[in-house]
Amino acid sequence: MRWVLDTNTVIAGLLWYGPPRTLLNLARSQHLTLFVSMPLLLELDDVLHRLKFAARLKQAAVSADELLLGYAALCRQIIPKAIAPVVLDDPDDDAVLACALTAEADAIVSGDHHLLTVGFYRGIRILNAADCLTLLQSD
Repeated sequence: MRWVLDTNTVIAGLLWYGPPRTLLNLARSQHLTLFVSMPLLLELDDVLHRLKFAARLKQAAVSADELLLGYAALCRQIIPKAIAPVVLDDPDDDAVLACALTAEADAIVSGDHHLLTVGFYRGIRILNAADCLTLLQSD
């Protein structure tokens, strides 16, 4: 399966346990393929360097740069095609949609209510991590 993870899901998977971490582990074991674009990596870099995550990074004995490089290595990087604005309340979310469309993804995984409200984008499902795990178990 071909998936794109929104930054909030990546952060949750890299820094905590639960469904997002399970998805990253499935990608590491090559049970699914993750795609990312430079705009998404830049957003991840910005978020990982926020002060609110400093204590968690210290506790995990890892740097933001190490996590970013590890995630980039786990994914296939693509150059997204331009799309018309979709998520007017949060235009940054359009980068996730553009990446998924270009990657011909099966699903977008997000905890963002703006994206979850969209539900589907050009045939691509938008689900939270727990629902994606349920989907994988049913296949």
